[in-house]
Amino acid sequence: MENSEMEKGKVLIVVEIIEYVSNSVLIKTIIKKTTGNVSAVSFDSGEIMTEKISPFDTFIQVIDGKAEIVIDSHSYILETGQSIIIPAHSPNIIKANERFKMISTVIKSGYDEIELR
Repeated sequence: MENSEMEKGKVLIVVEIIEYVSNSVLIKTIIKKTTGNVSAVSFDSGEIMTEKISPFDTFIQVIDGKAEIVIDSHSYILETGQSIIIPAHSPNIIKANERFKMISTVIKSGYDEIELR
């Protein structure tokens, strides 16, 4: 099976590991584990990631350009350097009113609360 992760122990300039492709959304896996994943994503202007609902929180960080993130029908405009957490089970849409790149991080496990006795 092919390893789809980026090479470990190597310095990356994240904004440079993924390019823009005309009329496309491009996804490049940085880390993929059963407990979660980190991906670099580029959107060409006018592209939309259709509405989806994830059972996990998703951390989105814009690394180039400007994105529109719609969560539960509320629109947020994020510029380079800004981030947002899409809550688990929330309908969301990602729109490129202009082209942009982002990092998407999904963590599929958490820490159980420890009861103090």
